[in-house]
Amino acid sequence: MDKSLGRMIDAIQGQSILVIGDMVADIYLDGRISRISREAPVLVLEQAGEKIVAGGAANVVNNVATLGGRAFAVGILGTDHSAEGLKRILSGNGANVEGLLHDGARPTISKTRIIAGGRATVSQQIVRIDNESREPLSEKFEAGLLEYVEKILPKVRGIVMSDYGSGTITEAIKDRLIAYSREHGIPSIVDSRYHIRRFKGVGYVKQNDAELAAAMERELGTEEALRRAGQDLLRELDADGVLVTRGEKGMTLFERDGSIHDILVSDKSEVYDVSGAGDTCVSTVILALAAGAEPKAAAELSNFASGIAVRKLGTATVSRDELKRAVQ
Repeated sequence: MDKSLGRMIDAIQGQSILVIGDMVADIYLDGRISRISREAPVLVLEQAGEKIVAGGAANVVNNVATLGGRAFAVGILGTDHSAEGLKRILSGNGANVEGLLHDGARPTISKTRIIAGGRATVSQQIVRIDNESREPLSEKFEAGLLEYVEKILPKVRGIVMSDYGSGTITEAIKDRLIAYSREHGIPSIVDSRYHIRRFKGVGYVKQNDAELAAAMERELGTEEALRRAGQDLLRELDADGVLVTRGEKGMTLFERDGSIHDILVSDKSEVYDVSGAGDTCVSTVILALAAGAEPKAAAELSNFASGIAVRKLGTATVSRDELKRAVQ
């Protein structure tokens, strides 16, 4: 085992992390093929099961908890079945869910996947149905989130902003969290799918290479182009570091002092599913930074954790024991 990484895994245990963002319920409806409908040329499925999995910011919460941290989940849910399922999953892993507010005027963000299969066929996804409100967060619920955040911030050692584009992290919330992290010297990290450039002043940034290309509005076909884009984003946001995940090429970390670290993939065995691996990466990085790790070491540990996540189907969590075995 890399002894320094092993000690880091021990050090992250019990670190308190605030995770705010777009909480998503990934719903899997399993159907067994019964017949062809007489109403239309479509399959008739008999529902055989339903599973709700934490996605989006909820997956970050889940990973912080299963890796051994104390996770404080902050976000907006509806008053529906998906909301109760998400809270049950997160609290079952030990996360604090008091910061999940229920807004009866909007549904819990959900992505429902219909899975069809039969005795002689391989089950596969045939359609996905997304459900979320496009309305801005109301002033009432923005105030409610800010009130809870103010109460919990003195108790945490790190902040994650997980922005999937659904509007939970408003300008006021973003500005308050970034200002607090700077004033009190605690690490913050943002993972924003579509709007990373609005997070000026944040501590650390996580992007995959495709998100970085879209954010900087340029092609990243060469190593030089990627390096230039990473450094430009770092300067523009005045961040401490930018971590770019690059699939089979591993990760590249850009630091404020100008240093660039290429981190190769930890395990080249078969990749089953990259869904949620970025959430695992973010969770591990913030826990390590909260425990006092250097950015490069935090990125290296997250590389091992992400390598575990991609070998699991769907959005998945990584446990402390799995991570310890991986760094051996």
